This record gives sequence, C-alpha cells and structure tokens, in this order.
Amino acid sequence: MTTPDAPISSIRLDKWLWYARFFKSRSLAAAAVKGPIRLNGQPGAKPSHSVRAGDVVTFAQGDRVRVIEILAPGTRRGPATEAQTLYRDLQPERPEIEPGTPEMRKGGRPTGKARRDFDAARARIDDSAT
Repeated sequence: MTTPDAPISSIRLDKWLWYARFFKSRSLAAAAVKGPIRLNGQPGAKPSHSVRAGDVVTFAQGDRVRVIEILAPGTRRGPATEAQTLYRDLQPERPEIEPGTPEMRKGGRPTGKARRDFDAARARIDDSAT
C-alpha cells in the first residue's frame, strides 16, 4: 500500500491520459485505449496497463495521431499548466494554414449552391447519355 508521501511510480494508462487532459472524461480515455493505441511501439494496450516515466504512447485524437512521451505519472487531474508538465509531445508542429486557404467541409448538409451545381452536373450527364 502506498502512503500519501510516497511518490507514485506507475499509473493506469486511461487514468494518465485523463490526468494529462487528452480526454474530457476517464471513460473517453478508456474507450480510446480500446481503439488503436501503441505503448512503447507495441499494439494492444489495455486501459488498466500501467505506465511510468519514459514510456511512449501513440494514439489517435480527433483527426491527428499523437506521439507522447510520459515524463511523470501525475497525482491528480489538475489545471492545464500542471497537466502539460506530465508529458512531452514528440510530434512536429503542424504547419500554419494561410488565411483564405479553402478547407474541406466536414460532413453535414450541402449548401443550396452546392446542391444546384450537383443537379446541373447530373442533368448535363443525363442529357449527354441520350
């Protein structure tokens, strides 16, 4: 049993991801661990797998893949500045997107103009086929 004064040497992977503020809840962190994740290059880590300082975790978060080196196990889910001291991001910085650069729309309904353009293109294809 650990005492309150004794430093923690290892911690559950899902708990650490939550402490480091990569996920809003511990259940989201556990669900992410069940997905594609690598711990020290080995696939198939479980949420209960213990991690310690020096381990490298690779996981998907949103539309990017994160490669993180664990610096400390942490003792609580504190403020963001405290959470950032628990890890080092090994990914290179994402390139800045210039203003005015068109971006892909992510799902959702098409705009009215897009729908009219689609209908016009389909009508041209139907007219040329006959």
